[in-house]
Amino acid sequence: MVQVISALGSLLILAAYTANQAGRLSTEHLSYTVLNIVGSAILTVVAVHEEQWGFLVLEAVWTVVSVLALARALRRQHPA
Repeated sequence: MVQVISALGSLLILAAYTANQAGRLSTEHLSYTVLNIVGSAILTVVAVHEEQWGFLVLEAVWTVVSVLALARALRRQHPA
């Protein structure tokens, strides 16, 4: 079951990347960022569960960077 969950997380990240490379989804679009957040968060949990510390660092940083990008995008849409 862990492998299925891991594959799902990977597919979400790859879907965002592939759509961006195909010119169908800009990195500025919220869907791109949300796909990255959800996919990397899933993989972060899997890395913790599997005690894969190098993979954990990669995915945790990916998640944090994506969350920060989402926060910036939301601030641009709704300035204070």
